[in-house]
Amino acid sequence: MATEGKIQNIQNLTHNRTKTIIVTGGAGFLGSHLCGRLLGLGHTVICIDSLITGRMQNIANLESNHRFSFIQHDVINPFSTSRSIDEIYNLACPASPPKYQLDPVHTLKTCIEGSINMLEFAQEKNAMVLQASTSEVYGDPNISPQPESYHGNVNIVGPRSCYDEGKRVAETLFHEYHAEYGVATKIARIFNTYGPNMDPEDGRVVSNFIMQALQGEDLTIYGEGEQTRSFCYESDLIDGLIALMEGPKDLTQPVNLGNPCEFTMNELAEIVLELTGSKSKVVYDPLPTDDPKKRRPDISTALQCLGWEPKIPLLEGLQPTIAYFRQELEKSQQHAVKAS
Repeated sequence: MATEGKIQNIQNLTHNRTKTIIVTGGAGFLGSHLCGRLLGLGHTVICIDSLITGRMQNIANLESNHRFSFIQHDVINPFSTSRSIDEIYNLACPASPPKYQLDPVHTLKTCIEGSINMLEFAQEKNAMVLQASTSEVYGDPNISPQPESYHGNVNIVGPRSCYDEGKRVAETLFHEYHAEYGVATKIARIFNTYGPNMDPEDGRVVSNFIMQALQGEDLTIYGEGEQTRSFCYESDLIDGLIALMEGPKDLTQPVNLGNPCEFTMNELAEIVLELTGSKSKVVYDPLPTDDPKKRRPDISTALQCLGWEPKIPLLEGLQPTIAYFRQELEKSQQHAVKAS
C-alpha cells in the first residue's frame, strides 16, 4: 500500500473513534497545529500550556470550538482531572536554544519532572502517552544520517545540555514506565520543523533568516555555513505524530520524524533571500559551542512501521511560512504605530 494511503487509513480510523486528548505545550508552535488537526478529526482536545513560550494567539482560532479547552498549567507540577483521557501528547518544553537556555534548570525540570507527572497521570487514566523528544539527543553526531540505534555524541555540561540531556532522561523515563508499569508509551524524535505559528523571536535558523530578510537586515550565519539541517514542514510532522500514536502498540522504541533532505546554512540563506526578494547580505559569526555539524534523520523505522514519510519540499513549505512571518511583521509595525 502506498505511504499516503496508509496515513489516510490511520486518519480515517482516528476520525471514526473520537477521543479525549491532552496536548501539553498546546499553545506552542507544533502543539497548536496538533490541537487544530485533532479537533479536525473530531476529537475533544484539552490544551495545557504554561505560556512561558507558548502564545495564546496560536490557539485563538480554536477557542470557539466547543470540543476545545485551554488550561494554563506548568507540567513540572502534577496535573489531575476527573475526566476520562484517552491519549496524551507531551510536547511541553521550549525547543529553541535561546529560549531553553534562558532558564536551564526549569528546562530540565520540564523534561524530567514534567515527564514523570505525565507518565503518572497516563498510568492513572490508562491512557497512551507520546513523548516529543528531539534529534538533539544525538548531539553533534559522528555519523549521518542518524538512525535511532545511534547513541549520540552529547556534551553533558555544555550550554545545550539542559535540553539535550533533559530529553534523553525523558526517553529513559518513558522506556522504564512502559517496562516496569505497563504504561502505553510512544517516543518521537523530532528533527528541525518549521511553518506558521513559529514565534518571530524563536531564535532558530528558519525564523531568524526569514525575519532578517523581511526587515532588510543581514542574515547571520554561524561558522562557515556548511553545517547542515533537514527541515520538515509542520503538517508533515503532525502527520507523523498522529501516525505514531495510532501505530502498532508494541512500537515503543524511539522513532525519528523529520525530512531527510539535507541543506547547508548557506543554501538555506540563498533560498530565503530568493523567495523573499530581499537584498540583505549574509554575514558570518563564530559557531556556537556544541552546534551540530550534521543533522539528517534516517526515517526507515517510520516508513516501514507507520507508512510515514514527509511530502512537502522545502521550497513549497517556505512560501506559507514567509507569508506568515510577513503578516506577523506587519501586525507588529501597526501596533508600534498605534502606540506612538
